[in-house]
Amino acid sequence: MDELHGYYLEDLEVGMSASYAKTIAESDVYMFAGISGDNNPIHVNSEYAATTPFKNRIVHGMFSAALISTVAGTRLPGPGAIYIDQTIKFKAPVYMGDTAKATGTIEEIDEKRRRVKMRTDVHVGDKLVATGYGTFMVDRREA
Repeated sequence: MDELHGYYLEDLEVGMSASYAKTIAESDVYMFAGISGDNNPIHVNSEYAATTPFKNRIVHGMFSAALISTVAGTRLPGPGAIYIDQTIKFKAPVYMGDTAKATGTIEEIDEKRRRVKMRTDVHVGDKLVATGYGTFMVDRREA
């Protein structure tokens, strides 16, 4: 693996895993809202959020998905991998100030189709906040 190319298909094995953790600041939530256009008041309006079951603003669910993308695009399979699909279930809220840790673990490798299926989980501490599966297309080494 190098800076411009991650793992090649031949380098991958079932069970390999990589993670990325980020402590989410209020500014991250505002920047994500600006970039995505998702200005739902549950994310950006404290007075509104206080009236919800969460009692406070929560981080966008797709922010967690973006952390999964960081794992896939920078660590495993790494640079050059192409995201094919993702399923995700959001299990619990993430709040500003939380440190969310995304982990991808290889569960299947389809050498013929150059596909890698990974379990994708996001935790805050020991609590699972998002879970699912992602599929990635990965290059073979040139012969």
